[in-house]
Amino acid sequence: MTQAGIHHRSAREYYFDERCYITEWWNSAADAEVSVARARVEPGVTTRLHRLRDTTERYLILEGQGRVEIEGLAPSAVGPGDAVLIPPGVSQRIANTGAGDLVFLAICTPRFTPAAYEDLDAEVR
Repeated sequence: MTQAGIHHRSAREYYFDERCYITEWWNSAADAEVSVARARVEPGVTTRLHRLRDTTERYLILEGQGRVEIEGLAPSAVGPGDAVLIPPGVSQRIANTGAGDLVFLAICTPRFTPAAYEDLDAEVR
C-alpha cells in the first residue's frame, strides 16, 4: 500500500527526444501505480510516433490547440479541457496546431518508465 504524503514540486523541465518538453510532477518507484508529467509541445511541432508497452496513458489538455493521432481512430482536434485515452501498445502522437505552446498532463498507469517507450517513427534518430 502506498503511504500518504505530500510531494513538493522540485523537478525541472527537460527536453525529451520525442520532440517535447517534460516536467515529471509525480513518478516514483514507491508509487508504481501512476505517474503524472506536464508535457509542452512548441507551435508547429509533432511528437514522434510511439507507443507504451503495458502502460495506459491519458492526456489532459491544459493549454493550446492540437491534433492527436491514435492508432485505429481518425485524427482529432483537441484543446483545453479535453481528455484523451490511449490504451497500452497503441501507437500515438500529438501535433501542436496553435500559435502558442500545447500543454497537457500525461498520466500513465502503471507509472511511466523508459523501458515502456517504443519509438515507431521511421525517421532516423
